[in-house]
Amino acid sequence: MKAYVFPGQGSQFVGMGKELYESNPKAKELFEKANQILGYRITDIMFDGTEEELKQTKVTQPAIFLHSVITFLCLEGDVNPGMVAGHSLGEFSALVAAGALSFEDGLKLVYKRAMAMQKACELNPSSMAAVLNLDSDLIDEICEDIDEIVVAANYNSPGQVVISGSDKGIEIAMAKMLEAGAKRAIKLPVGGAFHSPIMEPAREELSVAINETHFTTPSCPIFQNVDGNHNTIPETIRENLIKQLTSPVRWTLSVQNMITYGAKTFVEVGPGSVLKGLINKIDRNVATEVIN
Repeated sequence: MKAYVFPGQGSQFVGMGKELYESNPKAKELFEKANQILGYRITDIMFDGTEEELKQTKVTQPAIFLHSVITFLCLEGDVNPGMVAGHSLGEFSALVAAGALSFEDGLKLVYKRAMAMQKACELNPSSMAAVLNLDSDLIDEICEDIDEIVVAANYNSPGQVVISGSDKGIEIAMAKMLEAGAKRAIKLPVGGAFHSPIMEPAREELSVAINETHFTTPSCPIFQNVDGNHNTIPETIRENLIKQLTSPVRWTLSVQNMITYGAKTFVEVGPGSVLKGLINKIDRNVATEVIN
């Protein structure tokens, strides 16, 4: 069985989607529809902008969503995923791929999410860091003992956990984790503390938009970030999407559960190949492909 997976923030690059736009009439039509929905030509930034312009959360998130979803919608032949999942932002791409959300509604929610997250970042100076080769339970313990906001945000693969929190909390946590035996602790070039309590204002804002959006039963199970379990009930999917902003991304568990459910091949659709690398670390016995 094939599982289709979709990347999150950090996979963007200047020129993303340009070749698809120029070579595929359906893709061009969808990109132009996106420009109209957003009220500005995001394609100009994606194709010919600067890295700094593309790195803004309000641009990055819709850009990655568009690249991923339009690539998927333009795949030739019968594409019937056995299951889908997305990493953080990628969960919205996965929902469109599975038919639970329309292209238009998916884009509107992603843009709302990006704007709300950017606002939350500006309210509280915060950041994230990747911790390598330290037991995830020990990472959780260290975070709990720090008198600042700092939490595990992404359980990406065995040996790679991303922490998220206030600038001070991240600095303290990085030092403590290196003392505890982490191979490395690397601060990430992101605008704020995603998947942490600092995103609460964004969660509240996004929850209104999600509750006003029409969801349908997906064509296949979607494995969601907040619990790593598969869901097909629209109301449960909606609730988990709202929780996602302030909850950790349980990617390792999601992939393990997808394999248990019958996934033999994982197909990453969208910019980059970050998820392929993580999946290979989680289980080397499954096949991985990248379509971008």
